Amino acid sequence: MEYFEEKETQHEPEDIFVELAKVKSSPAKIVVESDPKAPAMDEQSDEIEGQLTVDVYQDGDDIVVQSTVAGVSPDDLDIHITPESVTVKGSREKSQKIEDKDYFYQECFWGRFSRSVILPVEVDPEKSTAIVKNGVLTVRMPRLNRQKGKKVKVKAD
Repeated sequence: MEYFEEKETQHEPEDIFVELAKVKSSPAKIVVESDPKAPAMDEQSDEIEGQLTVDVYQDGDDIVVQSTVAGVSPDDLDIHITPESVTVKGSREKSQKIEDKDYFYQECFWGRFSRSVILPVEVDPEKSTAIVKNGVLTVRMPRLNRQKGKKVKVKAD
């Protein structure tokens, strides 16, 4: 407890404002969440469902989601896009059965996986595309350019 009291007295008030300015000038983070509706366990077995790692960024007028899906066939991927979110589900299966006792390291995830991402802006699901190249899934979603209002000229009858 004495450590914290000592640390607090060492900070001058302007240090706090400098730190706040740094935080304010940093880019806003995108909220990335698991799909709350997706069960954590596969309903047909005791297999745990994994979670994909993703990169989400903007590229011109598009929002792009990328994830490594090495070893997954494009036919084993299910992508659902709404104007506010994107969900990627799939499965990566082992090509051979290896007993647990034979592993020295086991870090690769095998089985079912999913990931939902809340997008920072609305996108157009109808014009979105998804490709897998060299084990990397790229989902490209164009931003929706909705105007908040429209001026209408009144004409005399």
